[in-house]
Amino acid sequence: MSESEGVFEVTELFPLIDQIAEMAPLEPYRTRGKGELCFRRYSSETNVHFILIHGSSSHSAYWHPFAKFLSESGVANVYAVDLRGHGPHPQRRGDIDYINQLEDDLADLIEHIKTIDEGTGRFLVGGHSSGGGLALRFAGGKYRDLIEGALLFAPYLGHKAPMVKKNAGGWASPNIPKIAALKILNTFGIRFLNGIKVLKFNLPEKYHTGYETLEYSFRLMEGMHPVKYQSSLTHSRAKVLLVVGTGDEAFQVEQFKKGILPYKPDAEFHFVEGAKHLGLLMNAEAMDAVSNWVQKIAA
Repeated sequence: MSESEGVFEVTELFPLIDQIAEMAPLEPYRTRGKGELCFRRYSSETNVHFILIHGSSSHSAYWHPFAKFLSESGVANVYAVDLRGHGPHPQRRGDIDYINQLEDDLADLIEHIKTIDEGTGRFLVGGHSSGGGLALRFAGGKYRDLIEGALLFAPYLGHKAPMVKKNAGGWASPNIPKIAALKILNTFGIRFLNGIKVLKFNLPEKYHTGYETLEYSFRLMEGMHPVKYQSSLTHSRAKVLLVVGTGDEAFQVEQFKKGILPYKPDAEFHFVEGAKHLGLLMNAEAMDAVSNWVQKIAA
């Protein structure tokens, strides 16, 4: 599939190539079960801690401009995480051990940050694309009391969400028969086949770096977004900000308010005129909108 057929404009992230030397290094943290994952830390003089989650197939590096801006502005300590199954050297690329493991990993990162900061601080979680879906899953799940804010940054909230275009605008290629069969098996408690790869991402080969994750197992796919985004919104106690560009290739942008406000009436929205799905990560207006929201929560 070519870019003209629906793949995101990856070239909008090319400025990151010139910023590699200034990126925060990867730091390890321990997870339950003695596992180890990595994150990039951007420190600031504040008690606000903001965890940022990358989208499907990617890793923490693409949050660099955003994290740098928030930390240098004194708005938040920022932690850009490499999710399990992603990044430079994952244990098993494109797979996790069980469907809810990503949520457990984020909770473990929060506990790690508390040890760094001697137990003080206020926590927010945000994510881009599928990472936004995971941020909402976390905010509406068993760890909801750990955070005060959830940033949904051009969020993918599941293929049935009314704002999502078919196959996320051409980015994803799901194996529908396999997914349907595994969903049925899981309803009967049969999970030993959940490691089967069921989702591919259409990243053109010329943009491959070796760090991308081009296929997801069933359990990773399921763990990256809410089971029902409506339920996650209803159960969330966090303040919610949704930021999306009006030129986003993956979404019917006009459907976001209609799809979210009935379940989260106090959710805030910021629409960036003309911004595309990946370009939003480098957008100054989007950065300012998130900065203002964080400062309002922290006040």
